Amino acid sequence: MSEQATREPLFSKQNKKLITDPLNDNNPVTIQVLGICSALAVTVQMSNAVVMSLSVMGVLIVGNVIISALRNLIPNKIRIIVQLVIVAALVIIVDQVLKAYVYDVSKQLSVFVGLIITNCIIMGRLEAFALGNKPWASALDGLGNGLGYGLVLVIVAFFKELLGSGKLFGIEILPESIYDFGYMNNGLMLLPPSSLVIVAIYIWVQKSRNPNLIEH
Repeated sequence: MSEQATREPLFSKQNKKLITDPLNDNNPVTIQVLGICSALAVTVQMSNAVVMSLSVMGVLIVGNVIISALRNLIPNKIRIIVQLVIVAALVIIVDQVLKAYVYDVSKQLSVFVGLIITNCIIMGRLEAFALGNKPWASALDGLGNGLGYGLVLVIVAFFKELLGSGKLFGIEILPESIYDFGYMNNGLMLLPPSSLVIVAIYIWVQKSRNPNLIEH
């Protein structure tokens, strides 16, 4: 994508698409099939999914802006190394913030916070967008892709936690009367394979509503 016009409005139609497209037509998880590992591993609870989504979004936005600001100074031969160093530094900061303020969630996320460094969505946006666009557009691109990623994680976690344990954010949601009728929590929903099933249903619904996506 080419450089943005100097006097282009901050929220022009093109800039708004940077936020809205990743939510549906160009979702990084369901359309580009990136970042799928965390959709399988950290979606047993809504709290984990939300924290991971915010963490990836923060790294993606700040990383995009930094790479965009330095794009004319980074030698082409070492651009990947520079990107990795910047992302690694941001992930370390995120990890320390999580340990300081949400330690229990940080323990549950475990190594997956560190693996944000290798998240294909982040490296892909740095390489494909931030290196060729100005900081503001890059920030919006990071925001949009972070929201698109987070949307899938939260939806998957919603069904897994609700059907798997009858809770949301650790709070009992399903009334006792339902269990009295013989309902039992579905233990399968707490296992990684159920994430694939939910993501597959999400993709099916998404492409059924927009047949043009079948071409992707």
